[in-house]
Amino acid sequence: MGTADELMLLVTGVRRVVRRRLRTDLPGPPLRGAQVELLQIVEAQPKIGVAAAARELHLAGNTVSTLVNQLVDAGMLRRESDPDDRRAACLLLTDAAGARLARWRGARGRLVADALERLPAHDVEALGAALPALRNLIDELEGEQ
Repeated sequence: MGTADELMLLVTGVRRVVRRRLRTDLPGPPLRGAQVELLQIVEAQPKIGVAAAARELHLAGNTVSTLVNQLVDAGMLRRESDPDDRRAACLLLTDAAGARLARWRGARGRLVADALERLPAHDVEALGAALPALRNLIDELEGEQ
């Protein structure tokens, strides 16, 4: 297995284990990974449009529209008319979504921090040293678009 394949398997594995562990600890209906990612984008960019959110997520517009509908129905997102273009929608988090993201972030932070504390110091140092390289990889992948 090459480095690229192993890296992607490991990153996916970390995300999957964290998601699975947090599902049992957090109240409310489970949210899929793409739903959480959309909520995070709306939190970071309130009033973002569906098309812009789709670009951020690297997903088709109709896929993001489906996610928006699901999250509106679940009481996690509000859709408002864009004042500059009445045909377009702006997205906003509900208070429930903001609280849920805060709980999720706190639980995720504790889960990962606890696991890091159980690792040998050299593993923690190696993970920390790899972070700039992972950021550079993200930048490189984004630059290929």
